[in-house]
Formats: sequence, C-alpha cells, structure tokens
Amino acid sequence: MADNSFLEIMKARFEAHTQRHPGIVWDDVAARISACPDAARAIQWMEETGGEPDVIGQEDGLYLIADCAAESPAGRRSLCYDDAALQARKKNPPAGSAEGQARAAGVAMMTEAQYRLLQSTGEYDLKTSSWIAAPQAIRSLGGALFCERRYNTVFVFHNSADSYYGVRGWRGAVRV
Repeated sequence: MADNSFLEIMKARFEAHTQRHPGIVWDDVAARISACPDAARAIQWMEETGGEPDVIGQEDGLYLIADCAAESPAGRRSLCYDDAALQARKKNPPAGSAEGQARAAGVAMMTEAQYRLLQSTGEYDLKTSSWIAAPQAIRSLGGALFCERRYNTVFVFHNSADSYYGVRGWRGAVRV
C-alpha cells in the first residue's frame, strides 16, 4: 500500500461495522490519523499484517484504533511474548517476539481492558488466542497473559513468556 491508500480501506471497514464505534464520525478519525504520521505508519502496518484496524471507541479523548480481524492477525503469530523471553529460549526459538514486533511497528499491545472492549463490539479469537500486555508483576516472574473467546466468554490465561504457538498472535492498538 502506498501513501494513505489504507485510509480508503479503513473508511470502508468503518462504514461496514458501525456497531464498533457509535457516535464517531469517520472524517474526524481520518483527520487525526492524517495529522499524525507516526500513527498513520503504525496503522498502515497493522493493515499490512492482517489486523484489519478499525475504531473501537475512545480513551482519554483519543480514538482507539485496534486490530479487528476475526482471528489473531496471521502476520503476527508464532511469537513468544517479549525479547527477554526470546533470548532466554535455548531450544527452538521462534522468529521473534510480540512485544518486539509491536515496538518496532509503533503499535501498543492491547491491554486486558482494550481486549474486552474489542470483544464487546463482536466476536474475535474464536479459534486463535492473542498475547496482551502483561503487568510487570507477572512478567517479572516469567509469565505473560493471553486472551481468547470460547463458549461466548472472554478468557484471560497465563503462560510462560517464552512459549509460542501457531494459533497465538497478538493484537495491537493505536490511540490517535
């Protein structure tokens, strides 16, 4: 995708999924994205890696743009949680880490609250799971968190940060 062509894709998605962002006007969102080149690059990267970004609400007066793909983005799976876990893994290390990929792209990993907000707009991760930002208290003990939706319920689970699975990716969010 060149330039801001991803905005046309986002506009079509925004208009097709109005339940995700009641009361929010596309022109206002597009103006904010256009005014912030770093956010625009991050959102474009989300699109390019299969995230299908869309607005899911507002936080502190900023629009929250999140990965709305039905399943954890295919371009961001089979990763351990962070670079520390990646370095600690001696056997069969994955290609990278979710946190490292997020940092490089300028995208924040979703928090549990953001993940639950996303799930209030539809049904996501029915077959996959997604790493979410883990509190330091959990991470300092070697753990990390992931979420998924099963049985019409959102579950938050723990795993060691160096684990990785073909069906676990991560979802990101950009505030603009």
